[in-house]
Amino acid sequence: MIVLKAPQEKLLGALQAVSGVVERRHTLPILANVLIRKTGEAIEFTTSDLEIQVRTSATFDGDAGSLSTTVGARKMIDILRSLPADQNVTLTSSQNKLTLTAGKSRFTLQTLPAEDFPLVQEAADFGPAFGVPQKTLRQLINQVHFAMAVHDIRYYLNGILFVAEAKTLTLVATDGHRLALAQATLDADMPKQEVILPRKTVLELQRLLRDDELPIEMRFGGNQAKFTFAGMEFVTKLVEGKFPDYNRVIPKGHKNHVTLGRAPLLASLQRAAILTSEKFKGVRLNFEPGTLRIASSNAEQEEAKEELEIDYAGDTVEIGFNVTYLMDALANMTQEMVSVSLQDANSSALITVPQQGGFKYVVMPMRI
Repeated sequence: MIVLKAPQEKLLGALQAVSGVVERRHTLPILANVLIRKTGEAIEFTTSDLEIQVRTSATFDGDAGSLSTTVGARKMIDILRSLPADQNVTLTSSQNKLTLTAGKSRFTLQTLPAEDFPLVQEAADFGPAFGVPQKTLRQLINQVHFAMAVHDIRYYLNGILFVAEAKTLTLVATDGHRLALAQATLDADMPKQEVILPRKTVLELQRLLRDDELPIEMRFGGNQAKFTFAGMEFVTKLVEGKFPDYNRVIPKGHKNHVTLGRAPLLASLQRAAILTSEKFKGVRLNFEPGTLRIASSNAEQEEAKEELEIDYAGDTVEIGFNVTYLMDALANMTQEMVSVSLQDANSSALITVPQQGGFKYVVMPMRI
């Protein structure tokens, strides 16, 4: 049976869209495979790691009829990548094998039965659907993802909190030393829903979302979230646990404020970071009227000093930070100017963006 005939790039695109969740090593060999379901000209491609399930569908030429099978996802992708982009490929099925032919190349691949593929059981209690443009969700994730914890024993920090309430979608990430929050406006009024998306889900969404105005529909259930966009269906398990009260962490009433250029500040911090040590990433920031001094040093008695002219008339504040935490936030922003609010050397700093109230970044000071 001819399963499909298609240009190499069309089949490769469909497989690459779903292959991000496929683990290279897994206790269940079938999870290295992609589930292919053919109904007439429509073909569904599904992958899973038991936590996340991704599905996309497309129409292809081929024989009429139905077929369900699974085949190694990475092998198929590697084969397709090795072929010229303008080549037409044909996939045929017979006797538990799939054969891919292109020009004078021919590859015969072993399959595993479709009925053995562990599909994720979708939750029955999804809340109301809501949507934003893909571009908006992508920007929100970009603004907060770097603040997620990595392998923290407080497992609820290894992900991003999504909160839909009234007409606002809020994303929050924290690792206990810093916190990033970004918000967007929703079209519809939503009852309050809170979920924590796992780190892998966040990174996969970041990879799949396009920078366009096409909508992404979201639905949150008791232990699952579902995203539908651009012919894709993405179902993920959630992180269970109680996320910290982020509103209590965001400083209010800091009396010293300065607005300065994001790019010059980032460049100065990147230069100062060169002379910090691998274990100790501390930099000292001295805010004085008209001037910001940045200094770093290391165990070899080397030191870096930077100076920026700033429009500042507040108190003199000397404060230490992990330079990586500052650079992460600035590097993931696109705006020209940033505002920094300070109290004293022992209080968290608040970084915001002028004329954009939806972004807040809180970073704890460190002793230097």
